[in-house]
Amino acid sequence: MTTRRRFLGILAGAATLPVIGARAGTNIAQWRGIALGAEAQIILDHPDADRLIARAVAEIQRLENIFSLYQTDSQLARLNRDGTLQNPAFEMIELMSICSALNARTNGAFDPTVQTLWSTYAKAFAAGNQPDADSIAKAMSVTGWSHVTYSPQRISFDRKGVMLTLNGIAQGFIADKVTELFRSNGVSNVLVNTGEIAALGTAPDGNTWRVKLDNDEGQSVALRGTAIATSAPLGTTFDTTGKVGHILDPRTGYSGGIWSGVSVVSSSAAKADGLSTAFCLMTRSEIAASKGESQVYLR
Repeated sequence: MTTRRRFLGILAGAATLPVIGARAGTNIAQWRGIALGAEAQIILDHPDADRLIARAVAEIQRLENIFSLYQTDSQLARLNRDGTLQNPAFEMIELMSICSALNARTNGAFDPTVQTLWSTYAKAFAAGNQPDADSIAKAMSVTGWSHVTYSPQRISFDRKGVMLTLNGIAQGFIADKVTELFRSNGVSNVLVNTGEIAALGTAPDGNTWRVKLDNDEGQSVALRGTAIATSAPLGTTFDTTGKVGHILDPRTGYSGGIWSGVSVVSSSAAKADGLSTAFCLMTRSEIAASKGESQVYLR
């Protein structure tokens, strides 16, 4: 088994990554592609780099086939279409369990059942309007984690119209799974970014992996056996004026955002991903009560 090989980066989304040091070897291979709709890149310095990159890409694609909201035959798409999913993948059940725990931990601020509400906003703004109170109320009637039942044999919704989006957590979950794939293949130093970032060991220069935060102070955080995720309510907006953000509050039905951005460092990228989404909607005191061991950076 190989040990202490250097994974230089998977780059995706808008995160600002560490500058790679100059200790790169001569076995560098690279891949560019798409991960959950975002441009992605793998650069690996390892004697068996091509095989490991191929396995990482295959794992990303396999998990996308489970969690993608837009692939018509993904497990998530089939669940949303049919209201039930028989014999779900183990990873789907694993992620449902994480979602359930985060929903309880954040008192409902994190809730993947906002997809119908999100679609209501997207359709209204595409037609040049804002969603009215009646349409929001209708969407809210099928919003709430209590509408979801899951077991290793079946996932189902308790009423027609319930839909899930895993866009607020699946990127982090996939980062965790790809990191674990490298770990299981003897890679001790790895930085994985599929939109959210997980890191093991040290950077190629021997120092801790550092990720720069997008704030006025220019802060950076050190990652080693941890992960970071960032959410910004106005990072994507429904309207052309940039005032109605994509993070919808599942407790009220309205676009929300107390903070302009939230970064969370936690033990897993999935947890950091879900918490950063929820914390955008929560007060400082609510965040303090929910963050547990996580580090939170607010702006």
